[in-house]
Amino acid sequence: MRISEVARSADVTTKTVRYYESLGLIAPARLANGYRDYSEHDARLVREARELNRLGIPVERTRPFLDCLTKGRDHADDCPSSLAGYRDAIDDLTLRIEELTARRSVLARHLHEAAHRNSRADGTGVEGNAVNAASHLTDLPADLPVPEDDGAAAHLPGRAVPEIELPDTAGGTVSLHALGEGRSIVYCYPLTGRPDTDLPEGWNNIPGARGCTSEACDFRDHHTVLEAAGASHVFGLSSQGTAYQKEVVDRLRLPFPMLSDADFRLSAVLGLPTFEAGGVPLYKRITLVIRDGVIEHVFYPVFPPNTHAHQVRGWLRDNPAT
Repeated sequence: MRISEVARSADVTTKTVRYYESLGLIAPARLANGYRDYSEHDARLVREARELNRLGIPVERTRPFLDCLTKGRDHADDCPSSLAGYRDAIDDLTLRIEELTARRSVLARHLHEAAHRNSRADGTGVEGNAVNAASHLTDLPADLPVPEDDGAAAHLPGRAVPEIELPDTAGGTVSLHALGEGRSIVYCYPLTGRPDTDLPEGWNNIPGARGCTSEACDFRDHHTVLEAAGASHVFGLSSQGTAYQKEVVDRLRLPFPMLSDADFRLSAVLGLPTFEAGGVPLYKRITLVIRDGVIEHVFYPVFPPNTHAHQVRGWLRDNPAT
């Protein structure tokens, strides 16, 4: 068998076959004219070495497996020396995994420190130094597209809130239909940005998408005045998981919990408007005023988000509960 035939049958290059031969893994016979004559056994050894190498075993360490075949065994790992080769390869991989995991942890720590440095919305950096509170997450571009009222919330005023419990960032659940006396503010938002996570592509060009962090900060800064104006509860609500939301609550020091509706259960019953970005469904920005288990008022569309809490406070003041 010629070298080209061996290479073709083993799906390798002729250079690879020559390399295996240089390592002594195969030893073709010589014809009278000096040309190499590869046997079917040689081809099988090349195929076996290739497969072992694809498993992560260096070619130089495949000899115990190939010797096992040469001894007449049906499989290259029928010999004790082959099993030892497996164990050695596993030990090597385990060590590499540990080293890579440690390196990954260091990189993740550097990413977290760099991303969150000076990103605290209260204007305090990780070192306690004063920094400009405005950042790429709280500043809003001047040319943000304004969302239009598409009528997607016209059916909501007067609707009863369904009996649905949603997990909150305080570690419990909240039943929106049983919030007790007084008015509760539930502002739904698409996706709060994080310093170490990129927003979906084209986020700034989607009407009503950008501004979740600045909206959260506005509700934080007006939380006391909202309570004074008659709000018994304030909740943020999105489709992100509770762990994701809790990072935002802790970083922004929000005095109210976030609610997670990852399965869009509230939207399924009430028909809350949604949209899609980056292939992921998200809530549109909308705020519900709930009173005695009924949606009393709806803010939709919400714009600009960074002054929305002030807008809610104005409505509460102009429409006192009786």
